[in-house]
Amino acid sequence: MLSSKSACILLSFFTILMGLGCKKESPTKIEPPLVDSLIRGIDASFYSESQKAGISYKDENGNTVDFLNFVREKGVNTVRIRIWHKPSGRFSSLEDVKALSKLVREKGLKVWLCLHYSDWWADPANQKTPAAWSNLSNIVLKDSLVNYTRMLVREIQPDFIQTGNEINGGFCWDQGRISNEAYFFGLLKAANEAVAEENPACKRLVHIAGYEQADWFFGKVASYQVPYDWIALSYYPYWHGKDPVRLKPALDALFAKYQKGIVLAETAYPFTLSWNDWTNNSIGDSSQLSPGYPASLQGQKEMLKKIAERVYSSPGGRGFCYWAPEWVAFYGPQANTGSSWENQALFDFSNKAVPAWEAFNPNLKTQN
Repeated sequence: MLSSKSACILLSFFTILMGLGCKKESPTKIEPPLVDSLIRGIDASFYSESQKAGISYKDENGNTVDFLNFVREKGVNTVRIRIWHKPSGRFSSLEDVKALSKLVREKGLKVWLCLHYSDWWADPANQKTPAAWSNLSNIVLKDSLVNYTRMLVREIQPDFIQTGNEINGGFCWDQGRISNEAYFFGLLKAANEAVAEENPACKRLVHIAGYEQADWFFGKVASYQVPYDWIALSYYPYWHGKDPVRLKPALDALFAKYQKGIVLAETAYPFTLSWNDWTNNSIGDSSQLSPGYPASLQGQKEMLKKIAERVYSSPGGRGFCYWAPEWVAFYGPQANTGSSWENQALFDFSNKAVPAWEAFNPNLKTQN
């Protein structure tokens, strides 16, 4: 009989041999770049459209890069993707989003699904009910929304999900307006319960624009017992407070009261006030800028780093997501239905990466 020591040595040797024998058959797997839980995200919902248009992205040195590989190397760990119910075109459809989600996951990145309960843009000013759900009774509309949400969780398997986009005024208007608060928050509650039933590991985000209304809104969320995991806010300096220093106290107060993690679902800042197509830009005037942060490559970088640092330094801060860094003028310089965002993208007018990608550095959180 072998001694205990000899048996251990023999077992270890056998284990090593088995490991060597299986090594060739082990699939190559890209691991996520980070081990912490902070989100360093981008909303890349225009990526499929840019690829159809034949756009190539470049690194800081002008070398053509694979977009998703590049952002991962910069520190991005999550990609947010919007989905419309039945869009008129192929982009942001279920087919498009499934394909992009699969590609994102293959790159070792997490998927953040952004549900617009609409066939088109949903935001504080627009929350049109999908055409397929129009003229439904309150009961049937609720069932349709819940079943749709369940289907998306099963089909796409997101790591994070927003049940609605910038829902300050509710969604599925007119029935789901926030003025009809009992019904609206009932819809939100049912949707979030459905997510948890389909995939308990998927984090549920409730998303509104700005932080000024957040205390009132999430007080209502609590009073109607809506289950959720994180607060999600849009923060664009021009619309939601030009001084980024004020962001942290607002986040601190929300966390202290509601004890929920907080993530910035959308943010952006321009690197120029110029344009690269004939489509009107969202930001194009110096009056829209924050003092001390010019519309320059340096100004954009410093603003984004400051925003990231404010989120990281808040006890409830769970990260940030930059909106549409890839939305360059990919339909050409004379397009009047092209990009309204090319001066806020994270690639310049020659599609070369800008310095603001430094804000995604995993070590940034230790530098505040």
